[in-house]
Order: sequence, then C-alpha cells, then structure tokens
Amino acid sequence: MAAESTPEPAITEPGTTGPRRGGKGRRRKARSTRSKAVLVTAWTAAGVVVLGGAGAGFLYFKLNGNIRSVDINQALGSDRPTKIDNGSENILVLGSDTRAGKNKKLGGGTDDGSARSDTAMIVHVYEGHKRAGVVSIPRDTLVDRPRCTDTKGAEHPAASAVMFNDAYSTGGAACAVKTVESISGIRMDHYLEVDFKGFQRLIDDLGGVRLTTTKAIKDPQSHLDLKAGAHTLDGEQALGLVRTRHGVGDGSDLGRIQLQQAFVKALIDQVKHVGVFTDPKKLFDLADTATKAVTTDSDLGSVNSLMDFAGGLKGVDSSHMKMVTMPVRYDPANPNRVLLERNKAALVWNALKNDRPIPKAATEGTATGEATGVVTG
Repeated sequence: MAAESTPEPAITEPGTTGPRRGGKGRRRKARSTRSKAVLVTAWTAAGVVVLGGAGAGFLYFKLNGNIRSVDINQALGSDRPTKIDNGSENILVLGSDTRAGKNKKLGGGTDDGSARSDTAMIVHVYEGHKRAGVVSIPRDTLVDRPRCTDTKGAEHPAASAVMFNDAYSTGGAACAVKTVESISGIRMDHYLEVDFKGFQRLIDDLGGVRLTTTKAIKDPQSHLDLKAGAHTLDGEQALGLVRTRHGVGDGSDLGRIQLQQAFVKALIDQVKHVGVFTDPKKLFDLADTATKAVTTDSDLGSVNSLMDFAGGLKGVDSSHMKMVTMPVRYDPANPNRVLLERNKAALVWNALKNDRPIPKAATEGTATGEATGVVTG
C-alpha cells in the first residue's frame, strides 16, 4: 500500500515504513491492551545467566531448579524444515503470561488462568555470532495455523485465517513454533519464553533501563505516564512501555512493536554496563531472576546449556542488530487485523536462510503503526 506523509516519528528503531490510515482518512480503531511483553528480554535474561556460572554447588543447583523447559522437538517430530548447518542459529522468543495470580494485575485481564503470547520475535544469529537479525511477528496477523501436537501429546486441527497468537493459546509453545516454521520455512533451533512478572523483576534487579522519549507518552491502560526527556525506567514503567498501544502511533500492535524493538536495544546496552562482576549478591540475584523468568526448549533446559548458548551471544552488540517487523499490510476487511505481504516476506526468509542481511526492500512501503522515533537509547 502506498505510504502517506508521516507524522513526527515515535521510535528510533526502524522496522517498516509508511503510516496507517483507514479509508477516507479513518484512523485504525485502537484495541484493548492485552499485550504482554517482553520477548527478547528472554534473550537478555539468557545473557545474564552466563554470569551465574561463577556460582557453584548449592547456587548451581538452585539456579538449575529454577529453569522450566518444554520438549519442542518431541512434540513436532520430523515434519519440520531442514536444519541449515551454516553456523547460524534461529531462536523463537515469546513474551507470555498466565492470567492468574500476580500476572492478572500486570496483564490487565481476567483471572482465568489461561496463557497468551502477544509478542513474538525470530532472532537470527549470523555465522560468527557477531551480528543478529530480529523479525517481529505482529500478533494480529491472520495466518493459516497448521495442525500441531502440543507438548502434552494433545492434537490440534489446522485453522485458516486466525490471528497469529492463536497458535500459542491453542497449543502452547509447540504450536507457536510449528506456526512460525510454517510461515517462514525456517527451522527454529531454540525456543525462549519470558513472562510479565519475571520481566518486571529483572528490570528492577538491573537497576532500571535508561532511555529518552522524544514525545510524552501517556496511557492509563498500561499505567504509563512519561514526559518527553531522559528517564531511567523501573520494572513497572518498562513493562508499561512495551505494553502500550494507545500511547503512541495509531494505537495498533505495529506501533507497540516499534517501542519494543527500541527498548530491547536499550536493555541489551544496559546489561553490558551493569557492574555485577564486583558484586556477587547482585550477580546471583540477576541469575536467580533470569532463570525463574524463562521457559526454554529442552536443549536449553539447564544452567550449563544456557551458559553455553548465551556465551555465544555475548559478541552481538545492539549496533549490529537489524530489527524489522514481518512485512504486512492492513486487512481491508478488518482494520484491526493485518495480512502477510508474501513477496516481501519471502525476501526476509530467503535472507535468513542464506545467512545474509535482510534487504531494505523487504520492508519498504509496508505497514508500521505510525510509531517510529519516540524512544532512543
């Protein structure tokens, strides 16, 4: 769809280009903020776990006991894309919550005990592990969900034209991975998931995250009220920032993705400057929080495995991360949904399969949510 004149941007990290307008100037209808959050925080949490390697004995077993894992490979079987052995890795990172207990307050939903994942990122770590490409998948994308078996052995039939995040709510991690592999044709080597409560505590344990807002952001639904300027966000504020969809842009999930991508870069930079090596208690607190916050695939389900995995990511600096949104266009039949731009998406998937940079043409002229440039590191 053709791009129109863009308002003052809202987030620094580029993803896609072009504003959203409905027909005849009608703006897209803002929807309820049920997003959880923090996706790549799982990746950052894994990085913090590397520091936990300094612990021994009791500390090791305590951290090891914190980690939850799911056997994705067993659930999915052999009907998957071929693993490409070129030194690269592909990780599906989800932000999720159960709508029970303390997460009810954080998520703003009902205490129904259900689990949802409103945010997903494919993290492609290039050969040499010095660069990464990150592709955010909008939760509102209408997709054909493949038939899948969850990690408890229950089978779920295929479904057409359903929201992407329906895969997780239907069949959990295994169905989410199956759907991503069906869309992209790329095998996911690993799976990482982080929840609301763990994310908020991790940010507090880090001492907050520093960033600058170029505009005021106010959204009562996500409990966020920030003036334009420099901030050090605590856990609750950080959670509000990555959840807000009414405070910036057109109120869509696409605008929220732009905020999340900018925040993730600031978070990664912050982790590198935290003085945990000279503070054993802070080191352990971070490792304890991180291991409690994440759920992994079974291949990463131990402290040793997480240490090895995260150690391979330490060389990826935020300046060497290309973050984009999966190419989509707004659904003309429903302003609250988006559709995959298949030809442009193919440019993204082919680049990752061949361990090459994502071309700029892949995201030119696609939907953005009008929220570029509000947050800087």
